[in-house]
Amino acid sequence: MFATYLIGLREGLEATLVVSILVAFLVKSQRRDRLPQVWAGVGLAVALSVGFGSLIQYTSTSLLRTSESRELFEAVTSVAAVVFVTWMIFWMRRAARTIAGELRGKLTDALAVGSLAVAGMAFLAVIREGLETALIFYAAAESAAGGTGPGSLLALAGGIATAVVIGFLLYRSAVRINLSRFFTWTGALLILVAAGILKYGVHDFQEAGVLPGLNDLAFDISNTLDPGSWYGALLAGMFNVTAAPTVLELVAWVAYAVPVLVLFLRKPAQPAKPAEPAHPTPPAEPVPADVAAVPSPRS
Repeated sequence: MFATYLIGLREGLEATLVVSILVAFLVKSQRRDRLPQVWAGVGLAVALSVGFGSLIQYTSTSLLRTSESRELFEAVTSVAAVVFVTWMIFWMRRAARTIAGELRGKLTDALAVGSLAVAGMAFLAVIREGLETALIFYAAAESAAGGTGPGSLLALAGGIATAVVIGFLLYRSAVRINLSRFFTWTGALLILVAAGILKYGVHDFQEAGVLPGLNDLAFDISNTLDPGSWYGALLAGMFNVTAAPTVLELVAWVAYAVPVLVLFLRKPAQPAKPAEPAHPTPPAEPVPADVAAVPSPRS
């Protein structure tokens, strides 16, 4: 449940920040007449994202007839979700400082074009987050014990609702949080969630017969990590940590989580300062007044 709540909170806050930047720019620019177009674009993006999530669920439960095809579909969506999560967290870390200026510049161009351009700008800014949320939520919920049931949907909705409240308070300047630190911590947690999703995808590939080793267990600590305990369910639900993983599942989890976490938490390299000249440049000789008074041929 917490994993789906975290997904809703993280993705929802990104979308909310984008919308708040657009709205604040229009309000400060005395262009409130364009706000309905922004909300129309946002509403359309949300509707399509919900429809995309429903299509994924319908495909898995109704269109696919055999268990092997369902396992393969869930495996492919899991790998795709891991790719989106990884790209999203690194993109946000890189773009967090410049996203406001870029959005304002794009919205300025859209205002010069017309209403449809403003709506399209808002739509494109939100649809990416919405489609990512739908795909990542499906993969994370399926990798947890509960699946995409009412509890997972409520957890996702709760995360999105929390993000909307935080975004509104930030817009009103009622709260101030360190967004850089927030996205760093949530990004690190999402990397662990993504590692669990990848592990689940590998297991599905094994059950579908695409990968071997379904019965080759790396270890079995069921006596220590009871799957029925609250902490066992918490670890399985958040990070898909199980008591008896296969060798390939464990390899996939470690091979993804360790290097990605190291790269994400590593501080970006500071740009090198230009080297000081070995010999200081001697001061220029004074120019005679009669020469300085001669106008340049280009003037």
